[in-house]
Amino acid sequence: MLTYILRRTLTMIPVVLVISVIVFWIIQLPPGDYVSNRVLELQQEGEQLSRVEQQALRDRYGLDDPWYVQYLAWIWGILTRGDLGYSFAYSQPVLAVMERYMATTLIVAVASMAFTYLVAIPIGVYSAVKQYSLGDYVFTTVGFLGMATPNFLLAIILMYLSYIWFGDPMLGLQSPEFSGQGWSLARVADMLSHLVIPVVVIGTASTCELIRVMRGQMLDEMTKQHVLTARAKGVKESTNLRKYSLRAALNPIVSTIGWSLTAIFTGSTITAIVLNLPTQGPVMLSALMAQDMYLAGAWLGFMAILTVIGTLISDILLAWLDPRIRDERRALA
Repeated sequence: MLTYILRRTLTMIPVVLVISVIVFWIIQLPPGDYVSNRVLELQQEGEQLSRVEQQALRDRYGLDDPWYVQYLAWIWGILTRGDLGYSFAYSQPVLAVMERYMATTLIVAVASMAFTYLVAIPIGVYSAVKQYSLGDYVFTTVGFLGMATPNFLLAIILMYLSYIWFGDPMLGLQSPEFSGQGWSLARVADMLSHLVIPVVVIGTASTCELIRVMRGQMLDEMTKQHVLTARAKGVKESTNLRKYSLRAALNPIVSTIGWSLTAIFTGSTITAIVLNLPTQGPVMLSALMAQDMYLAGAWLGFMAILTVIGTLISDILLAWLDPRIRDERRALA
């Protein structure tokens, strides 16, 4: 297994490099560049930039160079100096912009993932064990509603209910009185209360989908021959479910970890805008619209790295859960 992990880790490097090339090239596909977009914005505000000033900006940022020249300069700066480039829109290094939003982004993403798996797995198991019961019908109905309801609409509904019940729509991740203050128990409690709506909204669709997957897998595993044999031999039903059915049913759930985290990142953009969350979603959207290529490229590259690392974690967990996978990888090694 150690050899397998090392080999997979080494293969991640060229994969990430290829993804970074594709990402940088796609960002450059739309016509124009950051300067041309900035000129249009200033014209709408009644201001003008002379051709000399426009050309000076292009020369300063190297925007007239071919895209591959710009990419090589950018990736060389990352590999040699850890420099992710300069954000034109924020007028500061990309790393500084990412650091500003990284903590809150990871908090929301990890909390949403924890909510998804901690809720989906027990409910999916219950629905399978209690098939066609009242609880199964209730959870099935709620699951379909959760998958059909757009995130932004659910966010608006929960904000409205929060305002009606508590007098606070829970916008952002903290109340205005805690802005700029040091951390304290009161501030942590305030952030946790503001996390409820984002976590529920972002995690609902994934949770409802995983409930259906978990229920279907459990129903399939519970009818397997080895499970029926264990039941016939007098193995306790709880042990049978935990040791055989549940462990095998978790395989497709675990295999989705790699792309689930990225899906939460990308799928939370509209929700973050509606809830005024200080996360990377709105930042990446504005960077793409303004053709702020280094900031957009860094964010997309970061998500690609998360996907690759998540896939590796999924493979390791699958090998831990399923002895058959361990045997196959031991044979390949």
